[in-house]
Amino acid sequence: MSSNLVKGTAILTIGLFLSKALGLLYVIPFYAIVGEENVGLYQYAYIPYNLALAVAISGAPLAISKFVSKYNAVGDYATGRKLMKSGMLVMIGTGILSFLVLFFMAEPIANFVIVDDDRQKFTLAEVTSVIRWVSFALLVVPLMSIVRGYLQGNQKFEPTSVSQLVEQIVRIVVVLLGAFIVVNVMDLSPRTAVKFAVFAAFIGALAGLVVLYRYWMKYKPEFNQLYASSPPASDITFLDMYKEVIGYTIPFVLVGVINPLYQFVDMLTFNNAMKSIGLSDVMDTYFTMLNFLTHKVVMIPVMVATGFSMALIPVITSYYTKKDQKGLTRSLDQTFQIMLFLTVPMVLGLIVLSNETYTFLYSKSTAGAGVLASYAPVAILFGLYSVTAAILQGIDRHKWIVFTSLTGLLFKMILNIPLIKIFEVNGAIAATAIGYAIAVGINIYVISRVLHYRSRMVSRRLILIGIFNVIMLIAVHFTLKGLLAISPVHGKMQALLYVMICAVVGVIVYGALSLKSGLAQKLFGDRLTRITKKFGFGG
Repeated sequence: MSSNLVKGTAILTIGLFLSKALGLLYVIPFYAIVGEENVGLYQYAYIPYNLALAVAISGAPLAISKFVSKYNAVGDYATGRKLMKSGMLVMIGTGILSFLVLFFMAEPIANFVIVDDDRQKFTLAEVTSVIRWVSFALLVVPLMSIVRGYLQGNQKFEPTSVSQLVEQIVRIVVVLLGAFIVVNVMDLSPRTAVKFAVFAAFIGALAGLVVLYRYWMKYKPEFNQLYASSPPASDITFLDMYKEVIGYTIPFVLVGVINPLYQFVDMLTFNNAMKSIGLSDVMDTYFTMLNFLTHKVVMIPVMVATGFSMALIPVITSYYTKKDQKGLTRSLDQTFQIMLFLTVPMVLGLIVLSNETYTFLYSKSTAGAGVLASYAPVAILFGLYSVTAAILQGIDRHKWIVFTSLTGLLFKMILNIPLIKIFEVNGAIAATAIGYAIAVGINIYVISRVLHYRSRMVSRRLILIGIFNVIMLIAVHFTLKGLLAISPVHGKMQALLYVMICAVVGVIVYGALSLKSGLAQKLFGDRLTRITKKFGFGG
């Protein structure tokens, strides 16, 4: 069971990582095809879509898998199948409802975005249109979620990972190929290409559904055999069944939906606040930089850190159930240390190399690089929120997740407009940082009180990690200074070269310090210790 859990976590994490990495990389050619001026239209569609999607399905696969595995554990395979059959109808209904809501709410949402027709880049009709085009994907995606949940509940993790990856690949191919044909072959407007690109979410979802169907047919004989050997389904009513599933779902939904909610607050308030301080001419550009171009880059360190840390969460749940305080403290220590050990250097690297990173990914832009440098530190809070919320889930403190998430969001809503009026785009970043910091602070307080968690060792280790990061930062800073003294950045490939050289210097310095001190070995275990001893590093 333990090996299945580790294997399943690894498969899901790798699939998620590859999917998210592709989600960043495709932006580079898409940006080149439609241009900076039009790429923002794409984001105006995706923020409400991501929010609607998160409400429609976020948490459903995990909640359904938890329900199915619970009844499978006692040999009751019929109850899980009962949920699957009824859930298919429920998710089809959810998909149709969420599609209709987003489709018909497209114009009211667009009205929040278009606050100055004469000076904005996009019209009300254009923003309304892209939101409606992307809404079609909601007809398919909720159906996929219940199939993924049922398969995961039966310890089949590969279908979720592969279907997510195929869905992303097909979507990206359709986005890029469609945009290229529309702009360069059919000689139509890049904004027409953006409409086609957002519709690609529907085509990608269909591809993911086909993959899941093929896996379902593969596993069907096995499931039928288990179903045949199962006693009749328990007498749990459909009402009780869905009350149980919804009880599992709500905290998962909030964790999944919180980031799109913060972005949605920006979407509803950013342009009005910028208009009020006389910045109508640049508000679309800054909004695109904030919530699309730099956001995708900032999520990279979050993805890597939480991928490693989340693998430890089931262990924490196990120790909590057994009331093993030593094991619990050790697991929490390792979780926080690994998360910060991996995230902080990547964040510092993004700050120092913000200009070169932005130039390589998109185009040379002092404003864009400035937004990236300001936004990058928030990645640490994103990562800490994910990890602390997962720990609270592991110890069954679901109500606290609801409270802290909504409290942080409330502060974002209250502070966003006044801070934007004072600090422009950095005000929106500051409001996000404050909201997440409050949520993370309360989460950590609850964890420390409930689990009696205190660790001086972690404090000492974090100081050591901080010192190593300062040394690495100095090394990378002077390396970049030297490169720029030889030749300023003139193009994408030169920017990439400088990023790679500085990254290698940073990895060597940080890695050598971590290995020589024995910190890396303590964090990543015996296998790394055995390897490093062969190369003469301390254990």
